[in-house]
Amino acid sequence: MTSLVDTEWIARNLSDPRVCLIEINWDGRRDYQAGHIPGALGWNWKTALWDPFEREFPSNAEFAARLGAAGISAQSIVVFYGAPVQFGTYAWWVFKLLGHADVRMLDGGKVKWCAEGRPLTQDEPNTTSARYHGAARSGHMRAGRDDVLAAIGRAGSVILDHRSMEEFSGERVGLPGKPDVGAERYGRIPGAKHLPFDSLLNKDTSFRCDAEIREMVGKHVGSPDTPVISYCRLAHRATLASFTMTELLGFENVRVYDGSWTEWGSMVGMPIER
Repeated sequence: MTSLVDTEWIARNLSDPRVCLIEINWDGRRDYQAGHIPGALGWNWKTALWDPFEREFPSNAEFAARLGAAGISAQSIVVFYGAPVQFGTYAWWVFKLLGHADVRMLDGGKVKWCAEGRPLTQDEPNTTSARYHGAARSGHMRAGRDDVLAAIGRAGSVILDHRSMEEFSGERVGLPGKPDVGAERYGRIPGAKHLPFDSLLNKDTSFRCDAEIREMVGKHVGSPDTPVISYCRLAHRATLASFTMTELLGFENVRVYDGSWTEWGSMVGMPIER
């Protein structure tokens, strides 16, 4: 099973009742309502993927209720595309973390779909609720702040920072071109290596070829079994790197620190460097 599907696969398989295509957005559903791939559901990333009160993911029961209400069963093939792309990989990572068996990414998402002249629609699909029974969570995919602290300076471990150069160097805490907010301190986790998430993508937001990705990752990570912790500001960009390393390159020991710089850069007593 491949976790990366192309636009042709989507065009052929959208009529398959097992396939659930989901556009996931950062700004509510505005982009989705303006036009989406026919048959796709439209989700907001926080509403769909976070607990409504805690900075945590939903419980197993809440996750099952949300998926069941969307017509998703444990046998569904869930395919995400993000607006922007890293929100799709974030949803992929959360679904894998919470135990959904078959979750995939649409390579290039809506950008590539439109570039190929394929249609968009404003019509929303009708869904019929389903009963969802998920599997056990995959805790090995996630790193907490104590895991990161223990990895600093540990021989054989690699911490990767997937933010922009401005964030990595300590000039900003927010994305360039956006409000400079997101943490109290500027800088990076000590010893972190810089691998910008967008260097892994082509201009149409599809993933670069395996050979190019392997060369870029190989500058920092020696072998596929090297323990790696990835982070960014809120973990979206880190999940894109995690997808790339695990699903495209076959790396075996990659964890995402989903607290990322938003947490690390605001905690009392945590070390940073610039």
